[in-house]
Amino acid sequence: LERQIREWYEKKTPAVRDYSKYEPIIADLRRKISEATQENAKHMLSIDNAKLAAEDFRVKFESEVACRMSVEGDILNLRRFLDELTMTRSDLEMQVEGLKEELVFLRKNHEEEMAALRANISSSSVNVEVDAKPQEDLSSVMRDIRAQYEAISEKNRRDMEAWYKGKFEDLNKQMASSTETLQTSRSEINDLKRKLQALEVELQSELSLKAATEGTLADTEARYARQLQQLQAMVDRLENELSMVKADMMRQSEEYQMLLDVKTRLEMEIAEYRRLLGGDELKTSKVEVKEVKQVKEETRKPVITQRTKVVIEELVDGKVVSRTEELDTVELNK
Repeated sequence: LERQIREWYEKKTPAVRDYSKYEPIIADLRRKISEATQENAKHMLSIDNAKLAAEDFRVKFESEVACRMSVEGDILNLRRFLDELTMTRSDLEMQVEGLKEELVFLRKNHEEEMAALRANISSSSVNVEVDAKPQEDLSSVMRDIRAQYEAISEKNRRDMEAWYKGKFEDLNKQMASSTETLQTSRSEINDLKRKLQALEVELQSELSLKAATEGTLADTEARYARQLQQLQAMVDRLENELSMVKADMMRQSEEYQMLLDVKTRLEMEIAEYRRLLGGDELKTSKVEVKEVKQVKEETRKPVITQRTKVVIEELVDGKVVSRTEELDTVELNK
């Protein structure tokens, strides 16, 4: 009976599963999850920094666009001013040409008048009859008149030359001022063009950098979203496995406790059996031994056969845990 109880205990005792081999895997996965979380936080910080940089680039781009529009407006105004200066210069050049032609015409007319006057003076004869006075020297009178006319002509010529010189100086000053203004405007236009080209190049580079940053940001977000999903799925799977392991451990703990109680009761019953086998009175409420005697008499002329069948059942909490049968045959003479 002890051997049967021991064999039954060995068969019914569940094998304790060793989960120690999973502990390094769980620790490694926890470490990977922690590293992935830290890496994800770093990348989220990088994404935030990239977004801030993109916002700065956008603000800078808008300011550069406004500056470009302002520069283009200034260029249009300067071009209109340049056109006005060009027209003014053309008008002044035409006035200068007209004044030059007028000066040539006046000089030529003056020379013709002087020549005609000299010819008239040289060819004219004056007859003067004086009753009482003596005859004056005609040559001296003519010289005086000629000197007066020459003085008047020289004065007119000097005045005319001074007037024309003043006009020329004013025109030259205006032309010099216009030329200087034109050169300054051209220099400003060239500087603005260079600045505009530099701003356009910088704008294109900023736009390219923005596009590259946005593409990198989108790729990084997509890649780490996939990694985060994979890690989340891994975490969920590990949590499920951990829950199953905990439930299994609880179940095994309960089974172990139950088997420990069964073992304790069996040990008590074994001790009771030993005591009973030693000659004590049989008193137990847990184990029942049923003895069934079946007597079958076969009548044969010289021999009577008696067969006895003994059935032993072990009950634990009202349940049959073991059953043994013994058959004895005895021949009796009649």
